[in-house]
Amino acid sequence: MKTLVEVIAKSLVDNPDSVQVNEVAGEQSIIIELKVAPEDMGKVIGKQGRIAKAIRTVVKAAAVKDNKRVVVEII
Repeated sequence: MKTLVEVIAKSLVDNPDSVQVNEVAGEQSIIIELKVAPEDMGKVIGKQGRIAKAIRTVVKAAAVKDNKRVVVEII
């Protein structure tokens, strides 16, 4: 899941070197923290949060295979 979010985020931003993805695993769920440069925050979130919602949808669809619950947080 971590690499999926990282690839998606790096393709969206102008400064791909500043993209950081942390994965915190729990018993039932996985929390993925996405950090980008402040000037790239709008590109990752999108208008009315549409891109962020799309990222979360893709990650949740990939997590269904593992029977895990995934939460993507943009920091």
